[in-house]
Amino acid sequence: MPRILRIINRLNLGGPTYNAALLTRHLAPAYETLLVAGIKQDSEESSDFIVENMGLSYRQLPEMRREINLSVDRKAYLKIREIIREFQPDIVHTHAAKPGALGRLAAWHEKVPVIVHTFHGHVFHSYFGKWKTKLFLEIERAMARKSSAIVAISEKQKEELVHIYRVAEERKVHVIPLGFDLDRFRERPDEKRKSFRAKFHVADDEVAIGIIGRLVPVKNHSFFLRSIAELLKESDRKIKVLVIGDGEEREKLVALAGELALDYSYFPEEDRASQVIFTSWIKEVDVAMAGLDIVALTSFNEGTPVSLIEAQAGGRPVVSTRVGGVENVVKEGVTGLLCDPDDSAGFIEHLRRLVKDPHLRAEMGHRGWDHVRERYHYTRLAADMHRLYEELLSGAGRKSK
Repeated sequence: MPRILRIINRLNLGGPTYNAALLTRHLAPAYETLLVAGIKQDSEESSDFIVENMGLSYRQLPEMRREINLSVDRKAYLKIREIIREFQPDIVHTHAAKPGALGRLAAWHEKVPVIVHTFHGHVFHSYFGKWKTKLFLEIERAMARKSSAIVAISEKQKEELVHIYRVAEERKVHVIPLGFDLDRFRERPDEKRKSFRAKFHVADDEVAIGIIGRLVPVKNHSFFLRSIAELLKESDRKIKVLVIGDGEEREKLVALAGELALDYSYFPEEDRASQVIFTSWIKEVDVAMAGLDIVALTSFNEGTPVSLIEAQAGGRPVVSTRVGGVENVVKEGVTGLLCDPDDSAGFIEHLRRLVKDPHLRAEMGHRGWDHVRERYHYTRLAADMHRLYEELLSGAGRKSK
């Protein structure tokens, strides 16, 4: 039985954690997998429950953290080499930037037969300054040369990796979209909707607009709040807005809500009857989707936006900026409405259109489920990755079973 050492930067709520956990779970028993994860940031919600709910265990690597620290990073690199010597994997598969650099370098030095890396996004724009971005790009190019294969999670991302940023040769880059357990978004929708809306004081005649994700600069929540402020000024419909998530930008965004004269609160510390609620993290995202009417995203940069896949699985229309892999996830004009990242007027108009038209919301929501139910299901993800592993193991002189 081939062995996989799967390394993820940290177990926080998001696509990478689900991807690594689902692959670990559903590639068994064909592969024996050791899942290794670094430490999450204090501002992030733990997603240990995702792994635990699948009956999985993982090995924590305290030395691997999101922040760059050469001394600590070297300890993480040496620890990974030690784990490789102990576990003797046939494949090392890394997820996200930090384990991608440390894990692939360690695997290359330990002469692991197959080295795979998945880009769940990238940091080549909208994260850092010019010189830091250039350094990271050169590191990624060097690591790509040491990789057997690179996994892009969308066609758009492959285009960026191969032709725009020239990270890797096209022959090395394989498109394997993310996969999820989407069935839960179709179960007991009426019951979940009633529960969510009661908890956050959303009336039956209110249109609930939600944005879901980490409160970090690249997600551009300030664009969302400014757009909402304009929408609320002119709308004659009852609207409730829920900012679902948490992170380093929370205090800044709460202050901005005050500057914009929004009627806001931070749950659970304050009243939930406000028009705009910062909910912090909600683990039962399927319940949240059932309670919302429109799901928004305003990022500067995205790999594959999980919240938009989940929104469509839950039958909710999307309003989003047209960035990264969004166009591969959302069928523009069919399951959602898109605009450029700097087009506030367009974003507001899209929200206004959906707020006013319940029939359009229902139609787009129905089409959304049809769009994602097979394309982003975990069974397709596991089958695609199994085929890639077989191909790579065969080329490396090893056969999978």
